[in-house]
Amino acid sequence: MKPMLLTQSDEIPSGEDWIYETKYDGFRCILEWVDEPVLISRNGKNLNPHFPEILDYLQEIKDQISSYLPLKVDGELVSLSNNFKSQFSVVQLRGRLKSQNSINKNAHQFPCHYVVFDLLERKGEDVTNLELIERKELLKELCGSVNIPTSINYEDKRRVQLIDDFLDASKLWTIIKIHNGEGLIAKKRKSTWMSGTRTTNWLKIKNWFYVTVIVTKFDKKNGYFTGAVYQDDALVEVVLFRHGLKEEEFNVLKKLFEDSGTKLKNEVWELAPSFCVEIACIDFLGGMLREPRFHTFKLNVEPEECTWEKMLHQLKPIPESVQITHPDKPIFQSIGIVKEDYLYYLQSVAPLMLSFLRNRPLTLIRYPHGVPGESFYQKSSPEKVPDFVSTAFVDDTHFILCNNIETLLWLGNQLAIEFHIPFQPIQTVYPTEIVFDLDPPSVDEFSLAVEAALQLKAIFDQFELKSFIKTSGGKGMQIYIPIPKDTFSYEQTGLFTKFVCDFLVEQNPKWFTIERLKKNRHNKLYLDYVQHREGKTIVAPYSPRGNAQGLIATPLHWDEVNRSLKPQIFSIPNVLARIKEQGNPFLPFRDVVVENEQSLNKVLQQLQH
Repeated sequence: MKPMLLTQSDEIPSGEDWIYETKYDGFRCILEWVDEPVLISRNGKNLNPHFPEILDYLQEIKDQISSYLPLKVDGELVSLSNNFKSQFSVVQLRGRLKSQNSINKNAHQFPCHYVVFDLLERKGEDVTNLELIERKELLKELCGSVNIPTSINYEDKRRVQLIDDFLDASKLWTIIKIHNGEGLIAKKRKSTWMSGTRTTNWLKIKNWFYVTVIVTKFDKKNGYFTGAVYQDDALVEVVLFRHGLKEEEFNVLKKLFEDSGTKLKNEVWELAPSFCVEIACIDFLGGMLREPRFHTFKLNVEPEECTWEKMLHQLKPIPESVQITHPDKPIFQSIGIVKEDYLYYLQSVAPLMLSFLRNRPLTLIRYPHGVPGESFYQKSSPEKVPDFVSTAFVDDTHFILCNNIETLLWLGNQLAIEFHIPFQPIQTVYPTEIVFDLDPPSVDEFSLAVEAALQLKAIFDQFELKSFIKTSGGKGMQIYIPIPKDTFSYEQTGLFTKFVCDFLVEQNPKWFTIERLKKNRHNKLYLDYVQHREGKTIVAPYSPRGNAQGLIATPLHWDEVNRSLKPQIFSIPNVLARIKEQGNPFLPFRDVVVENEQSLNKVLQQLQH
């Protein structure tokens, strides 16, 4: 059975006949489940070996779903970077892997989801002739009864989820633009499902990104032009384009190359960097813009303005709702980071950072003139804030809550550099994580933090507690133990942290101390367990710090924690690169809370007797 195909449209249809969905950039595939589930791609390929995490989840719900078998649903394999965007590059890489070790590693570091949007067969009965709205009702009832989420949540470890339906196209389009999603799908409510048919009952409207490039070459044989940008001082080709050019525009470009260019070989003409055009595309993959088409001439743009960094920023535009001032203002001057670069960093890490910022009273450190420089703490929210900003009163202080990417970028534009949060969200007075702060005397003694971290992990492993570690973004490190909401009080967690730190100092009195006064620490590493209590804060994972190197409080894999580890390698550019290569070490953070609850209960029972 081949999927039903969409027709591309430049306009979003309106009216009561239509419903709307997010368009995700992934692998379209049908899930067929008779005895065992099988993921089948558009060209009939069995995708099961490439996405074991999806199959593992399906096996988890096998008993619940058995009464609906045989079952057939239509959907998309996606790598969700937020609730409205999928990273096609991740899905494509996952689909190409052949080594079982590589498949398993990537399933752990870059797990995918299967987003379900249509029901084709239920209990062995073909339902494709039912109206779309009826199929969706049946699908929602099925998902709700078998532990499949009925709304998309990129942080939810349940690997199969039901797509969200919208009746208001403009509302969904605005959300997609904010999250830089691929686009929107409009479907007629009464449409039936037709295998292998391209139909105007389903329309796709793409969210184009616009990139400015220098036109450098023309291939007369195939009619394609080459666009390039400057990376450092070298021209890098990033696009071949022809589509979108009107005949008159094509002839203007062709004549320019023939009159002013240099003929190479095989009817290829080259032109020195002299003029620019704007290209519409949906992504950048494999060194080239995806689905490029000519949009307009940019005669007011100088070629040297077309840079690699500018292209990356244009592929990830700031939401229109967030007003940006002075984008070229130096922020981390010693490493060449201007405000535009800083906001690009915040956009890139937002899905990871927001997991910890949401619904937590925020303490900011702002650097109005860049880093290093004058700074000040901010806890209270201004009287007037944009509509997208949430706030809350906690102990008579009116705090900002950073609950979405717009708020994060709004704060970034105000040069909020450090983001500090308490150990629990506003919904509870109990902590949701235990944190040990490892504070060496200086960055030169960072090895003491490594040693303390490894010894602490050995203790936690002995207690069967799952722990996570990050750099502080300065001279130290911090270890997290996730725990469930509303389960352990600060008094209970304090009993545990004091016991562990006392034990570590007793075993290593020459290296470690719990002495709060710096003058009495005698160049030892300070184990700060007193900081973990109600009302105190800690720097959020992926928050920048106010140091000249632009260092980040960076989550690590435990196997990275060794004597060769240096805090200065975790700068803004390096952290962006490592996320692409290694994923997020804190990804399974909330998956272990049940195990930790059981283990911590045992420890506390022993300590309290």
